[in-house]
Amino acid sequence: MRVLIVEDEPFLAEAVRDGLRLEAIAADIAGDGDCALELLSVNSYDLAVLDRDIPGPSGDEVARRIVASGSGIPILMLTAADRIDDKASGFQLGADDYLTKPFELRELVLRLRALDRRRGYARPPVREIAGLRLDPFRREVFRDGRYVALTRKQFAVLEVLVAAEGGVVSAEELLERAWDENADPLTNAVRITVSALRKRLGEPWVIATLPGVGYRIDARPAAGSAGDGRGTGPAGEDRGTGPAGNDRG
Repeated sequence: MRVLIVEDEPFLAEAVRDGLRLEAIAADIAGDGDCALELLSVNSYDLAVLDRDIPGPSGDEVARRIVASGSGIPILMLTAADRIDDKASGFQLGADDYLTKPFELRELVLRLRALDRRRGYARPPVREIAGLRLDPFRREVFRDGRYVALTRKQFAVLEVLVAAEGGVVSAEELLERAWDENADPLTNAVRITVSALRKRLGEPWVIATLPGVGYRIDARPAAGSAGDGRGTGPAGEDRGTGPAGNDRG
């Protein structure tokens, strides 16, 4: 999940961003309406956390633009006002949920996950493919009934790959979806994370590499796939391409 936080209080925005990262949720920060609209124009977000009282175009105007764009991005409004009239006007603008300041981070996370489950397209709460069972709510992964302990970033990458249902996901898309805007586009992080994720999931390798294209979940992993160009080599070396083309994984 990738979230845009539109909040002009820098300490609050950074605390929320850091807290969401601990929940494997990538988050970018916009401190004013202009920055928010710019980020929305160049990045793909799953959710927007929007303070109504921000400099530049107001939070209300940003909400109108999001709704008018037809992107379907759910909006969670933040406000210091707890009056029902304020909430009613926010819902009329297109807000999907409301949270009054001050709030607990845990409540924000629960609300974001609930909004994500209720998005416009149908998505089961638990995904299963190629012997993998991924529960995004409980943050659990099983392979053929065996629990697999993953780091937050490994889980985020696997969640993107599983959601593609066997489709190819490029390294650039993984970097965009599982990291945030501060990620270095020349980094080897995707290659390294996918390679480590393969090892955690075990053989036969379930994540296939299409050299120069990206990665996908192999619906029918073959026991001898290690070293055949679709997964990792005998020593776990990834043979795909990195986001900047400066590595092989």
